Amino acid sequence: MEAIKDRVAGKVNGFPVVLFIIALLAFEVYILRIIALTDDPSGLWIFFPVMLVIITLFTGFTIIQPNDSRVLIFFGKYKGTVSEAGFWFVQPFTEKKKVSLRIHNFNSEKIKVNDLHGNPIEIAAVIVWRVIDPARATFDVQNYEQFVAIQSETAIRGLATTYAYDLSEDDKASLRGNTQEVNEELKNQVQSRLEIAGLEILESRISHLAYAPEIAQAMLRRQQAQAVVAARQKIVEGAVGMVDMALRALSEQHIVVLDEEKKATMVNNLMVALVSEVQAQPVINTGTLYQ
Repeated sequence: MEAIKDRVAGKVNGFPVVLFIIALLAFEVYILRIIALTDDPSGLWIFFPVMLVIITLFTGFTIIQPNDSRVLIFFGKYKGTVSEAGFWFVQPFTEKKKVSLRIHNFNSEKIKVNDLHGNPIEIAAVIVWRVIDPARATFDVQNYEQFVAIQSETAIRGLATTYAYDLSEDDKASLRGNTQEVNEELKNQVQSRLEIAGLEILESRISHLAYAPEIAQAMLRRQQAQAVVAARQKIVEGAVGMVDMALRALSEQHIVVLDEEKKATMVNNLMVALVSEVQAQPVINTGTLYQ
């Protein structure tokens, strides 16, 4: 396949051409007036060729808005691209394909796919892109906007299968825990796929991420269990530290001397009071420690 390279098309300011056409129209009126006064039809040999020139010139005008472009095709041959804003006159009888250079957003649909661990998840993304090579966007792909949609969704599917939804002990990164890294990886994958069409990816980010409905409740319970275990671990670590601090303070300040059996009992009581979710009820011992 022949590589198409974008190049600047030849053009001139359209206003002088408009003035030239006005002059030709005035000349045509003058010719008709002469024909009417002299009743000599030979002037039509000048009138019709000039009119043909006027019609031909009208096919060469084009208006380019900011961040817009026209790809010029003359009988199947690429003649160049006009991307400078203004009113221009180009080669007559050229086909002018409009290619917008503005920034576009592509919002993907929610895609159901399995993550690295095989869990079904729903994922969607936003792709911010623009055309930087109008010629390649026109000639190298059939429809560059549809090309963006298909290739972006393919990249999203491929990305989701290489990351776990959430971080576990065996994972180095996850979709939920490493958002910036995942977005950068998605941008690189989409850019590599769309480069052939002369498109540039400005930004990509995950817009929706969730477990599939059929496993959402089970995964929620698992996350809740993990949170409870982590909280319990912190509570136990804090309780052990507080018990150790209490025993050291009693020993250093000589408040009371406890043997190993009474230390074990005290540790048990303190751990129950600190770790239990139920409010502890104090029991007052009016006898000796050994009763």
